[in-house]
Amino acid sequence: MANFSKSNVPQFSVDVYQNEFLPEGGREVNAIVTVTSTGGGTSGSALTGASSGPAPLPGQAPAAAVVIMVDCSGSMDYPPTKMRNAREATAAAIGALRDGTAFSVVAGTHVAKDIYPGNGRLAIADPATRAQAREALRKLSAGGGTAIGTWLRLADRLLNTADEAGGGVPQIRHGILLTDGRNEHEAPEDLRASLDAAAGRFTCDARGVGTDWEVKEVTGIASALLGTADIVADPSGLSADFTQMMENAMGKEVADVALRLWTPVGVEIKYVKQVAPSVEQLTDRRTEVGPRAGDYPTGSWGDESRDYHVCVQVPQAGIGQEMLAARVSLVLPDPSGGAPQTLSQGLVRAVWTDDMTASTSINPQVAHYTGQAELAQVIQQGLDARKSGNLDGATAKLGRAVQLAAASGNAETAKLLAKVVDVVDEATGTVRLKAKVAEADEMTLETRSTKTVRVKK
Repeated sequence: MANFSKSNVPQFSVDVYQNEFLPEGGREVNAIVTVTSTGGGTSGSALTGASSGPAPLPGQAPAAAVVIMVDCSGSMDYPPTKMRNAREATAAAIGALRDGTAFSVVAGTHVAKDIYPGNGRLAIADPATRAQAREALRKLSAGGGTAIGTWLRLADRLLNTADEAGGGVPQIRHGILLTDGRNEHEAPEDLRASLDAAAGRFTCDARGVGTDWEVKEVTGIASALLGTADIVADPSGLSADFTQMMENAMGKEVADVALRLWTPVGVEIKYVKQVAPSVEQLTDRRTEVGPRAGDYPTGSWGDESRDYHVCVQVPQAGIGQEMLAARVSLVLPDPSGGAPQTLSQGLVRAVWTDDMTASTSINPQVAHYTGQAELAQVIQQGLDARKSGNLDGATAKLGRAVQLAAASGNAETAKLLAKVVDVVDEATGTVRLKAKVAEADEMTLETRSTKTVRVKK
């Protein structure tokens, strides 16, 4: 395991958990890769209005750039408190910006409008610009439709101006997006094209307020842009949520980190997915970077730890043989186009044995996260079955979810499931669908279905 250290940049470590032993003829190798970053210069110091960390020098890109996209469509006026809560939440998020952070506020309807600073560029956070931005928020009013792709395209253009200021210096580029409705005023393929264009250029947290928005739309935005998704069913909770999101964004210190997988000849990658703190499929996001090597995006990092499940298929080999099945590296691109920096590395191995006990034991980390991934999947399948009227299918899938949540100690998900089903026996997954379920409860379960818990130490 190698480490990378530089002042003000977190140190990264990679730990690999696996059972490397395979029976004769065995070909599938599973490993959980835990990536931890610690000791960056500014993590957790985003206090309201605080100046933590150096402000950028003239001609230098700011360390972070953030665009807040606020839904201002007509439905934000029902009830009128919703728009007021959105204004207050945006003001709270602006208050949590670190001095020297570049920022902008976009009003989103069927078109996107840069309402602060309003000149097609970003403002630099200080007491004066924060006050000006709060003043500009007072003029926000509801009216018009919803075309989220236009909001994302404007955010991308604005964030790009921060890069230009610093000659393409890599930095944290982040969006926060709030919507209360469905994306009705553009075609789904237009939103998809906007997400494809923005992927890898900035990360984005997405929030749905109230219960009139589409869960798969909001979670799809966050997934494509490597951010978080959540529901704020009661608009009065927006300020606390926005403050927390901004503080998390301010805690990020290194952007564009990739998980690089190198495999020997004959080894095939079956899948790569993030499994903690949430399940995120990365297999299809691979970028080829040379012979038998590919990069999977992980976004921005502060002081945190995440787990990834890597599954590869190795060629058949005889008893007693062993091989390197994959080399996992964490890499940071060089802004000037040179070789990327390797932040840390770990190895996945395969050893063929005739010891049945060794080859049939499942690594506890692999077993746990296989269960957590199944938990996310059966919740989605169960809720989809319930919506389509397949009540037997819904009962079976949600029963399995209750069983998995209980077995893995995922208490939060268990609590959310109990609002949708009556639990008869959690150990066997015996449940009854509730006759009446509050829409907010069902949407909360669906939105948070991919959140996982880590292995109990």
